[in-house]
Amino acid sequence: MAVVTSKEMFKKAYEGGYAIGAFNVNNMEIIQGITEAAKEVNAPIILQVSAGARKYANHTYLMKLIEAAVIETGLPICVHLDHGDSFELCKSCIDGGFSSVMFDGSHYSFEDNIKFTKQVVEYAHDRGVVVEGELGRLAGIEDAVNVSAADASYTRPEEVEEFVARTGVDSLAIAIGTSHGAFKFKPGQKPQLRFDILEEVGKRLPGFPIVLHGASSVIPEYVKMINENGGAMPDAIGIPEDMLRRAAKMAVCKINIDSDLRLVMTATIRKYLSEHPDHFDPRQYLKPARENLKELVKHKIINVLGCDGKAQ
Repeated sequence: MAVVTSKEMFKKAYEGGYAIGAFNVNNMEIIQGITEAAKEVNAPIILQVSAGARKYANHTYLMKLIEAAVIETGLPICVHLDHGDSFELCKSCIDGGFSSVMFDGSHYSFEDNIKFTKQVVEYAHDRGVVVEGELGRLAGIEDAVNVSAADASYTRPEEVEEFVARTGVDSLAIAIGTSHGAFKFKPGQKPQLRFDILEEVGKRLPGFPIVLHGASSVIPEYVKMINENGGAMPDAIGIPEDMLRRAAKMAVCKINIDSDLRLVMTATIRKYLSEHPDHFDPRQYLKPARENLKELVKHKIINVLGCDGKAQ
């Protein structure tokens, strides 16, 4: 198996009523945990790389690690740029072997978003790479993405047909109430996804793959574990997993997960070092962190995404 685009993945997901997990990667242990989990449950997978991850780990290192994962697992793996904010960044990733890129023009006017997204699409399609666009703005913070609640906006269903037709994008990220980062909602708040918007978008774009960003669930046990071992994270509520499963049964073919991965790794490492203050070998604390991350990804694949057994 080799690095593949998401086109065939999304076609099968739409028809089968499930979604593909798009998991953000930053280092070897994260890539190993995600791909080993996917192999164990025979699930297709998307490995997402943000601009921040490329700066941290280096494009070449990440691509070689992903190449190793393809060899070790034999799975179809899509390599995707998350939140590309310029043509130059998207071009660099396309030229460097990515099979999918996202151009995030959601902060531009509707016309400029179309203009710049189309530029990326034309370059990508000429090289066999697929493109994700975005309409609407999610609140929250993730790497370089920082949108206040006041600047967030839901996707307008009446715009999606024109946007897809004029840009030629292969998938569309929409804003229906998810948000980036771990601090989505305060305790007592009730997370609410706008399924009416998702349903209307699905009617206007039948068979077209929709993407949800900011879909981590902020699992309380890991927040608690961090705080019990020297952390100071405020209590927060993420997106309920039953809502994500419902979205996956509709038009949503790709669900992005990042914050939950960071939480499980940080919580595991904090707990390990608290219990073994004399240990200093990174292998000793990264091994259980990788294992717990793997178990979390398996849970997401089976219970949220529903893509287990769908790799072949």
